[in-house]
Amino acid sequence: MGHKIHLSDQERLQLLELRNERRARRTRQSREIGERVADAVAAGMGSWRFIIIQTTILLIWIVLNITGWVMAWDPYPFILLNLALSFQAAYAAPFIMMSQNRQSEIDRKRAIDDFDVNVKAELEIELLHEKMDLLRDQEIARLSRIIEELCARLDTRPG
Repeated sequence: MGHKIHLSDQERLQLLELRNERRARRTRQSREIGERVADAVAAGMGSWRFIIIQTTILLIWIVLNITGWVMAWDPYPFILLNLALSFQAAYAAPFIMMSQNRQSEIDRKRAIDDFDVNVKAELEIELLHEKMDLLRDQEIARLSRIIEELCARLDTRPG
């Protein structure tokens, strides 16, 4: 007859919670302004456009300073340029780290979502098995009654 799978009350409750959590999660997809700024800065600094613009600015700085067209404002091996780049790196690193942390959190939540979806799918499949078993048992009982009625009719037939 096959195996019967019955969802326990705890599994049914878990299934209901997963369904409700999924609906609730869809509605809270907002980000704070700091998260948006960190993502924008990290995306901007991680682009070819940023690299090209920064390289152009650095080359102009170096050429103008070396040739002295606009008075060598950064004498000695480019201490002011080094300070500007250090300043940029000091501020860029936290933005990039915030963006990476947020992405890690998003990835962690996705992994939890994937696990929840898998659990929900498993429970839903078990529920379907349970329903199919119930339908099969009802059909077998109905067919058994029909066979019994036919046998009874055959036995009572005048011979």
